[in-house]
Amino acid sequence: MFFSVLVIFFVILPLIIYTIGKRNENYWKRRGIVFHSKNKITGPFWEVFTSGEPFYLHLQNIYNQYPDQAAVGIGGFLTPSLYVRDPKNVQAILSSDFNSFYHRGFEVNENDKLANNILFLNGSKWKLMRQSMTPLFTSLKLKNMFYIMDKSAQDFVQYIKESPEIRKGNTFQTLSTFCSAAIGASVFGLTTESIFDSPFLKIAQKIFEPTLKSNLRFAISNLSQTLFHLFKIQFFKEFEDFFIDAIKRVVRQRKEENIKKHDFADICVALQKNGMLKDPETGLELEPTYELLAAQAFFFFNAGVEPVAAAMFSALIEIGKNPEIQKKVHEEIDRTFDKNNGKLNFDIIAEMVYLDMVINEAMRMYPPIGFLSRQCVEDTVLPSGNIPVEKGTKIFVPIFEFHHDPKYFPNPEEFNPERFSRENKKKMSDITYLPFGKGNRICIGMRYAHMQTKTGLVHLLRNFNVKTNIGKGGIKYVKHQFQMRLTNVDVEFLNR
Repeated sequence: MFFSVLVIFFVILPLIIYTIGKRNENYWKRRGIVFHSKNKITGPFWEVFTSGEPFYLHLQNIYNQYPDQAAVGIGGFLTPSLYVRDPKNVQAILSSDFNSFYHRGFEVNENDKLANNILFLNGSKWKLMRQSMTPLFTSLKLKNMFYIMDKSAQDFVQYIKESPEIRKGNTFQTLSTFCSAAIGASVFGLTTESIFDSPFLKIAQKIFEPTLKSNLRFAISNLSQTLFHLFKIQFFKEFEDFFIDAIKRVVRQRKEENIKKHDFADICVALQKNGMLKDPETGLELEPTYELLAAQAFFFFNAGVEPVAAAMFSALIEIGKNPEIQKKVHEEIDRTFDKNNGKLNFDIIAEMVYLDMVINEAMRMYPPIGFLSRQCVEDTVLPSGNIPVEKGTKIFVPIFEFHHDPKYFPNPEEFNPERFSRENKKKMSDITYLPFGKGNRICIGMRYAHMQTKTGLVHLLRNFNVKTNIGKGGIKYVKHQFQMRLTNVDVEFLNR
């Protein structure tokens, strides 16, 4: 028995590893594609476990190693996996050949109820759910929500003024409290006795906490859907009861009160009143159950906390590092308040052009997510290099890499808001700037996120100067799977 185990471990297992690795390599070589030979089975996923860096930085290493290649084959266990680095091919995947790549690249297990949201759904289910949720983020809805967002930002400033101990550190956590309060109030109509002591915030922070377990789930979901389904892996099981119960309470209360607040709860009430969601093209029907609606709420809430806090944090870091930029931002904010008698609304804040430029440049340097993933759903050919892509192939699309490529953004490590002036934006390729993705699966709440980021920054910088403190070794990145989170750096708030 012992001898058999030794044979399996030292002979058969290495043979299996060699065979799978060789198969992956030959698969792409036969198609004329360069194969990244490091970790031929697992590709960069193995390095997620063996290093302290996030996945997108390992992709950047591949990006830089093959500057003349339109795409690079990488290890993906038994799934053909392709890292696409040419903008023409990215344009095809995200937009012009969308029907071949509409799949997000994840197949969640049915019993993972909160994963049944527009981020993870695919095909007709995704299309139907997105159409049902899109009215939440129209210009009219954003205008109706703005006063709540604005009030949350004012309360946030007062909270900082009354709590001097939080002005000198742990700023990302402090910004997250504002984001939690703002999206909780404006999108879900949720309030607590203290908007800065929300159980929703604690849940959001726990969801994104990087752990060995979450890294393992991430790797398996990308490397083998068979194993993912066999092990019945669930991403969000532990948060189901909390979110489903919360949405039930909010929607039932809204029905009883029979009032409208132009928020997510209103849409939930309307969907349940209208009955089954139907796709006239395919005949697909979805019942708007509390579980399905809770899944959308779960996605919107988490998308409105971590990424928005990250965008605010990165903007403040660079403003605090660049006194001349901080001066210009302060002048624009003061000028806007003076011109409008200290009042803001949706249209007024949208006119603050320089702050827009600062936010856009911050999201270039530090995008909310580092990369995109897709799965090919029908055989096709990518235009640059005439690369044949078979159904089932996993695709990885660069974001962080494009944003830091001097070919598209000269001196990419320099913070320069002028890149996003109206004149310069006309010259910019929109496919190499992807903070919210691109095409039909672009972030549905993009405009809301930008407005929330901008509103929070306006009120903070109206009242405070900011100073950036960087630790020894410079700015670093937390080892998240998708999200970009900065570490070894913080922001201090000083009275103006």
